[in-house]
Amino acid sequence: MGEAVFAIVALVFVLFVALGVYATVKVVGAAKRGVDRTVAQARRSVEDTTLRAKSFAQPGAVGELAQLRLKLRTSMRSTQDALHAHVVDDPTLKESLDLFARLSVHGHELDEDLKRLETEPDKAHLAELLPDLRRRTERITGSADSLRRAARDRAHRLVDDDLETLSAQIDVEAGALRHWTTEPSPETAPTPPSWPDSPSPERPATHQTWPETPESGPAEEADRPAITPADPRPTYPWQKKARPESTT
Repeated sequence: MGEAVFAIVALVFVLFVALGVYATVKVVGAAKRGVDRTVAQARRSVEDTTLRAKSFAQPGAVGELAQLRLKLRTSMRSTQDALHAHVVDDPTLKESLDLFARLSVHGHELDEDLKRLETEPDKAHLAELLPDLRRRTERITGSADSLRRAARDRAHRLVDDDLETLSAQIDVEAGALRHWTTEPSPETAPTPPSWPDSPSPERPATHQTWPETPESGPAEEADRPAITPADPRPTYPWQKKARPESTT
């Protein structure tokens, strides 16, 4: 029994240790990704600032290379942010993201070529390469700008359609709310007062509508005396008078 309890306690302890290690690794990984993201953003900001400074400070081919790089990076980054922001609400943009990923391959290659040519000592050779570099930059940024604008237009269109549908529904509901006077339904309508029923063979009259004709009834017969008194009897001379009864 004691060995079983010890085994259970040891197992629980190992589980807690494993969970602690896993949580530590996750936290460290998240912190590392956050630091990497911050470093990458800082590096991009420094590079963009340096390119902007070169485009104004260094004339000629070197300054134009800096302008091409800055234009390429700005366009690609803006398109990437727009697609990722709208794909959450519109899953159909996943295909656009796949196309942008393929376009990004060409964009990174061009950015590397432009970056490498910044240290090219032969300015004449650099001037010969500029037209092709300019053409490639225009094609890539043009495609990126087209994707970005189409994604934004689609997002605005979806918002407008949803707002139009919502407005129509609200108008219908507002119209229904204004009809606060309702007519009684056939089930709840009050029954109008009816005339007295007329007697019929199937249904006898429940009450008399016309006054009854007076008839002789038992009450009148009761008031009438049962025996009519006869006329007074005649008195004859030979009849004796009635003597009063003696009280003694």
